[in-house]
Amino acid sequence: MFMNHEEAKKRAEKLRQEINKYRYQYHVLDKLDISEAALDSLKKELYDLEAQYPDLITPDSPTQRVAGEPLDKFVKVKHQVTQWSFDDAFSREDMETWQDKVFNYIEKQTGKRPGAIDYMCELKIDGLHMVFTYEDGTLKQAATRGDGKVGENVTQNIRTIESVPLKLNEPVNATVEGEVWLGRKMLERINKERAKAGEAVFANPRNAAAGTIRQLDSRVVAERKLDTFIYDISSGDVPPTQQQELERLEKWGFKVNKHRRLCKNLNEVVGVWQEWQKKKESQDYWIDGIVIKVNERRLQETLGYTGKAPRWAIAFKFPAEQGTTVVEEVYVQVGRTGALTPVARVRPVQLAGTTVTHSTLHNFDEIERLGLKVGDTVIMEKAGDVIPKIVEVLPRFRTGHEKKIPVPTKCPVCGSPVKNRSLESAKDTKSVALYCDNPSCFAQELERINHFVSKHTFDIDHCGVKIVEQLVNEGLIKDAADLFTLTVGDLEELDRFGELSAKNLVQAIAASREVTLARFINGLGITHVGEETAEDIADYFGTLEKFMKASEEQLFEVNGVGDKVAKAIIEYFKDKKNVAYVEKLLANGVIIKKQETRNKKQGKLAGQSFVLTGTLESMSRDEAKGKIKALGGDVNESVSKNTSYVVAGESPGSKYDKAKKLGVKILDKEGFLRLIK
Repeated sequence: MFMNHEEAKKRAEKLRQEINKYRYQYHVLDKLDISEAALDSLKKELYDLEAQYPDLITPDSPTQRVAGEPLDKFVKVKHQVTQWSFDDAFSREDMETWQDKVFNYIEKQTGKRPGAIDYMCELKIDGLHMVFTYEDGTLKQAATRGDGKVGENVTQNIRTIESVPLKLNEPVNATVEGEVWLGRKMLERINKERAKAGEAVFANPRNAAAGTIRQLDSRVVAERKLDTFIYDISSGDVPPTQQQELERLEKWGFKVNKHRRLCKNLNEVVGVWQEWQKKKESQDYWIDGIVIKVNERRLQETLGYTGKAPRWAIAFKFPAEQGTTVVEEVYVQVGRTGALTPVARVRPVQLAGTTVTHSTLHNFDEIERLGLKVGDTVIMEKAGDVIPKIVEVLPRFRTGHEKKIPVPTKCPVCGSPVKNRSLESAKDTKSVALYCDNPSCFAQELERINHFVSKHTFDIDHCGVKIVEQLVNEGLIKDAADLFTLTVGDLEELDRFGELSAKNLVQAIAASREVTLARFINGLGITHVGEETAEDIADYFGTLEKFMKASEEQLFEVNGVGDKVAKAIIEYFKDKKNVAYVEKLLANGVIIKKQETRNKKQGKLAGQSFVLTGTLESMSRDEAKGKIKALGGDVNESVSKNTSYVVAGESPGSKYDKAKKLGVKILDKEGFLRLIK
């Protein structure tokens, strides 16, 4: 039946309205008043009308969920609202500690201790955190969490998810947050297809969801049927309780998880946690804990945030996943500074959705503490994103064929003698670390080059760990200075290289030739000299020549440089090989930019040095550093007698104790804020 433009416009508006209603029923409420075939027929009619009259197409039309052309790349976007992460609890005791902190903080701020607090318990979905921006009720942007401040614009892919409304039921301006997830059944189907095609399978739904969202072609994303749960209004019209906030999100048209519960006390919270430990496998999505939120918005605002997390919420994680495996080998890695670290290779074991085959043993004291032998059956644990570790040996499984793990007397790479160094841990317990005594050790050189090309030094793209090792093994480079002599002809015949990849690496190296003095110093890999110390040194000396000729007394004048750092620098430049290496870098074309000082003489904090410890309530560590530097002050990593102030936030560490011991002035949050006003 032919329709004129006006008739088609009215019909298209009605079709969009009804299709969106049925979409909401099917993908959010899990019910549908008509058959899927009938819904597909309505979509086909709308598609045909829009093809006949293209001016009728609207951004929120159901036909516009899948874009026609793949993207070239994802664009970085700055979040309007900082994205926080939650602190974790793993036991009832952890939760009691958290609740005490909540009550104490409220009492401190209001002068009155609460008798009881209502908590909203929500399932913690193991998916991908996403930030959605709506203007006048229309989806304008969807972005990944990224580092909490900057994410990637993935709107084109998010539009393919049917549970995400392109237009809300109300014309509101709001930023909302939620989790994008992939179902277990879909993961199984995808992995079967990938295995058949000879591709690596995804270890768990979260990895699959992250990989899917990063597809440049939205048609691939649409095929994988991602889903969402929305749980937070981070800007816009926010109701007075978390319970009402979730209800408002539902009213706007979002999919909100139904398995939430308002609890009147901690006993009820623990009950929900215990219940879902048993039921977590019953859903198509993965659940790794319960998120507990103070229900009242008024109390949330009173509690505020630490440097990285809200005080009013916590992730009550299910017990760390453990599994048993067998230690098949213990070998030794050699790091950039020559430190020898034992690593266990174990029989593959599934922990928290990933296959684990290795575990660091930290040092040989740890091996002795565990009583570990090669061939032992052990318990391994992986809690959240923490590196898997061996927590217990099961000696009753021994057969008598297990082998003792010898402490090496020679470097496993170069054969040089090994030295012992006594270390003090954060808990004031001593342990012995082993070091290779040969500064020219192949393994150390590899680590030095990897440090040199890393983000905070020369930042050379296309030059990862495997490429560095390949270049060294092929004899093309002996040290980082040799990188600047490489040509396309040197590289294009190597494995993993072609003409394009060879050009990319050579161009990346050329682009990195010009660096600041601070990055140059950091790139040298001098023991104890990190990014902050390198900046302080560069600011003080201004030129490489002055730095290289500096006496120990002159180095002590630099804020943050104490005995260990000064001695390490003096020893470094005493070695003629290191001086020759610096000269080689310059001869091969490295250019040091004129050092820009950080306006120290003009700021109100000029000449003063700060050390930060603990978490500050109102700003992140990086923000605090930025404010100090903007006012001309210095930020150091360690406390010394030359430190002007130690800024102590919540849960300060050993730096706080050292400051008290040395008589250094300690500022709390309020004192610091007054100082930088």
